[in-house]
Amino acid sequence: MKLSTTGMELLKNSEGFRSHVYLDVAGFPTIGYGHRLLHRDSFPNGIDEPQAANLLACDVRDAEQAVQRLVKAPLTQGQFDALVDFCFNLGAGRLTASTLLKCVNAGRYDDAVEQLLLWDHAGEQECSALKARREAEAELWRNTQVERQAAA
Repeated sequence: MKLSTTGMELLKNSEGFRSHVYLDVAGFPTIGYGHRLLHRDSFPNGIDEPQAANLLACDVRDAEQAVQRLVKAPLTQGQFDALVDFCFNLGAGRLTASTLLKCVNAGRYDDAVEQLLLWDHAGEQECSALKARREAEAELWRNTQVERQAAA
């Protein structure tokens, strides 16, 4: 399964494009569409949108692979998209250790979406941008729950 166009739009809208290095809400140096800088990364003159799109494609592929590796239960496209966005935003390590993943793998999809909504803090502070992002992910998740029930 791959991130859908809808999932990519959510991700790009949530991240926004920035041509120069900035600190994200957690204080990590970032560029483009939420690409966290690694020690080998250097963009002294910034980047343009096509360069950011290339970085994004690699980062999304990593998030897709993490979700595919970690999730054992069947997912709808919207659920997959929500988890890829979550993983892109917070990292595979956070998903690995989460109650969210435990709920998904147990097939407790309603509990999982409630767990997803809890991830709206940067440190101890609730962050409005993260809250909006989690709510958008939950909307993707819930819309496909209805599709799954209708197909049954």
